[in-house]
Amino acid sequence: MKANFINPFVLSTINVLASIIDTPLGREQLFLKEESNPTFDISAVIGIAGDVHGSVVLSFPREVALKLVSAFIGEEKTSIDDDVKDAVGELVNIISGGAKKELSASGVRFKISIPHVVVGHDHCIKRPKNVPCIVLPFIIQDIGKFVVEVSMRELIPT
Repeated sequence: MKANFINPFVLSTINVLASIIDTPLGREQLFLKEESNPTFDISAVIGIAGDVHGSVVLSFPREVALKLVSAFIGEEKTSIDDDVKDAVGELVNIISGGAKKELSASGVRFKISIPHVVVGHDHCIKRPKNVPCIVLPFIIQDIGKFVVEVSMRELIPT
């Protein structure tokens, strides 16, 4: 996967989170994910189709999702309810939309699907075969870690 496909997701994540919280957002070393098991407890998935094919997954541990969503919606959340699921879905939508805007400016055209949110410690997210998954780990000071998983394959024009 090309670095110019990943960098817009890094920048969009940083920009989106900076608009929600006043706490520094740090990055950890990105890595290639081989398996399909979830990174954390709640994941929002959005599909990508067009010049590139794949998905974007935003995944949080339960406690991090609750703290971040509480800041996002301005209401304390103590359990994973419909509001939390909707907010996590909206976050992956905003992050993907920001990355799409930047990638479109460089000539990469694609559409994003409606987000789908999966909750549970043992949930599984299937990606298309032969589509690499790069994990972008982030850490929010005093809140915790989360990841953005970008799986994209450039389609070869026929």
